[in-house]
Amino acid sequence: MKLSKLIHVISVFAGLSGVISFTAAILGGAESVFGITKVDVLLCAGILILIATWLQIATIHHMMLEKKGELI
Repeated sequence: MKLSKLIHVISVFAGLSGVISFTAAILGGAESVFGITKVDVLLCAGILILIATWLQIATIHHMMLEKKGELI
């Protein structure tokens, strides 16, 4: 498996988990979600979405390197 595909799969999982936890925090009526306060879940969801974004940028970078034949 190419490194760019692996990074892409990891970014998809990070993004989906960020969106799911964000949705659970917003739609959940309780003060805590998954045993964690709502504010902490929202902050973690934001960080997961940022991680997914940076991993997508890394995927694009590695795909460009693979086109040129430069392997890392």
